[in-house]
Amino acid sequence: MKPALDKFDKAIINELKLNARQSISYIAQQVNLSRSAVTERIKRLEESEIIRGYQVLLSESQKHGVSAYFEIQHSCAKSTEVVHIFNLIPEVVTCQGITGDMDLLVFVQAPSMQRLHEIREFIDSQPDIIKIKTHVVMSEWINNQA
Repeated sequence: MKPALDKFDKAIINELKLNARQSISYIAQQVNLSRSAVTERIKRLEESEIIRGYQVLLSESQKHGVSAYFEIQHSCAKSTEVVHIFNLIPEVVTCQGITGDMDLLVFVQAPSMQRLHEIREFIDSQPDIIKIKTHVVMSEWINNQA
């Protein structure tokens, strides 16, 4: 069971979201706790997997490759019957069920446009796939998924 978060834990997490590389001293100042208390709280948050890791987010101009969303329509009674197709593709980042004319929204990050084309052709060749629409990501201005 994960521990309940108090106001200090939440404040520490907010500081880390702003900049996970800032010093413990700076975080301690911001949340009005001692450095040792902040260190212990971060350690506890990591051990309980409330904080599962830290990552580097590159600006779009620094990324190589191509990202795209595929809108997928399938013929199965349930979307779970076709999800195995997307598990075969290592470049698939997310696969979500959606409302509307299409059934799934699949986000892919591929190393090249050629590979993106191969992935699309593979998906399109599956017998249960009725329709696929591709939306290539041209720019990213906001990403709050960190």
